[in-house]
Amino acid sequence: MKITSPKINTTHSTTNDEALQRCQTALELKDKGDYEGAQEVMRPLWNGVGDHPKLEGIHPQVAAEVLLCVGTLTGWIGSKTEVKDAQEVAKNLITESVTLFESASDVKMIAAARVELAYCYWREGKLNEAELMMREALQKLTTQGETRARALLKLTTVIWSAGRHDEALRILHENAPWFKRLANPATKGDFHSQQANLLQILASPENRSEYFQRAVREYEEADHHFKSARNLVFRASVKNNVAFLLFKLSRFKEAHKYLDEARRIAVRLKDKARVAQFDETRAQVFIAEGKFKEAELVARKAATALEKAGHQCLVADALITQGIALARLGRKERAQFIFQTAIDVALKVDALNKAGLAALTLIEEGRELSPATLHAAYQQAREWLPDSQNQEVLLRLNDAAAKLATSLRGELTGEEATEILLTKACDLQDRVLKYESSLIKQGLAQANGSVTSAAALLGLSHQGLAYIIESRHPHLLKARSPIHRRRARRNQSRA
Repeated sequence: MKITSPKINTTHSTTNDEALQRCQTALELKDKGDYEGAQEVMRPLWNGVGDHPKLEGIHPQVAAEVLLCVGTLTGWIGSKTEVKDAQEVAKNLITESVTLFESASDVKMIAAARVELAYCYWREGKLNEAELMMREALQKLTTQGETRARALLKLTTVIWSAGRHDEALRILHENAPWFKRLANPATKGDFHSQQANLLQILASPENRSEYFQRAVREYEEADHHFKSARNLVFRASVKNNVAFLLFKLSRFKEAHKYLDEARRIAVRLKDKARVAQFDETRAQVFIAEGKFKEAELVARKAATALEKAGHQCLVADALITQGIALARLGRKERAQFIFQTAIDVALKVDALNKAGLAALTLIEEGRELSPATLHAAYQQAREWLPDSQNQEVLLRLNDAAAKLATSLRGELTGEEATEILLTKACDLQDRVLKYESSLIKQGLAQANGSVTSAAALLGLSHQGLAYIIESRHPHLLKARSPIHRRRARRNQSRA
């Protein structure tokens, strides 16, 4: 959806002046969430995501501005519309702009470009690289202006994604006076929205009511500024965040209403990544309402969409939500596989806090987990969440430790332990069958019941695995997808 109809008067402009004017207008439209309008403005210089801008006849300093503008738009649009490798393309364009800015010794623009480059890394889930680059850029941005404000907001987003919520809130509070003096309503709205997000995350049983009330006020302030900026994208995100807050207060009907509004805006704007984010929030609401089938379906689709958009940290969140729904549906093997997938996704992008939350949730939701799995999950959750500043997470870790201790103490009865320690004959065939059953059960869980996919995982043919299940492990028939028998063809004789 195009929010505005951008028109630029270039009648008396030079080639360089026109290019700069187009960049400024495009970035202003980006701030309003009008990505189509931004692309249209840049059309004479750029054909769209995936193409290199036309820089012939443009001064190197202006070419650097064009490359930075196009790289920034590529990162945002690619994230929004699930364009494959968009972040890599964006990084290459922005890096090219940095090289030109360095040739001109433009310290401020070098830093501004590095902030946008770091944000591409953040979208990919590479939090360590993103934070390091942003901090280096901020050392160069000493003037208290719009560029530094945007950099600080992006830095707090990265720190928040890493689970260091107190630190992110402290940075916002320290810089609050001059954030409020800024003229750009979109930046001011982002400032208030981030404060609200952090307040609700940091709420504890003792301060829950106070923090939630403060969060609501901050969301209202953010919405006011985003409305002034005519930024529908960010207004939709605020509605999603208010829905999350209402869900935490068990006001489910109101939460769904806000999610409907948020999703409607994101669909109008064709922002698939945000639609998926809002759906993941709805899945959490469904879980709280006990609607586990609906939650699993919505979370699964959200994870798939976010994977296409390249938002690996958000993929991990959606997988955790899906795993919870599966566990509460009694599909324990599939749930365990999904939690382990969430851990794997998070670790690949160094999002250790997300991996820790997945391991912790596996302990909480897992049924009949082996003591070894429980111990491994707790050990890694404690390692990956060592400095958690979330009171709720700390309480969950304590509960997980208690569950682990109970599991270890109650692992065997005295008679069972004695029987294990005594020498006795070993029935090899029985053990082979049990091991085979266990492997097939895991394969079916990973393949979501598909015999064809499970057979590929186990190195068997579809027919071979189906025969083994039916002949040797009929108790696993309920773990596979329903069998669809083909109807026999009737022999038709001609008169």
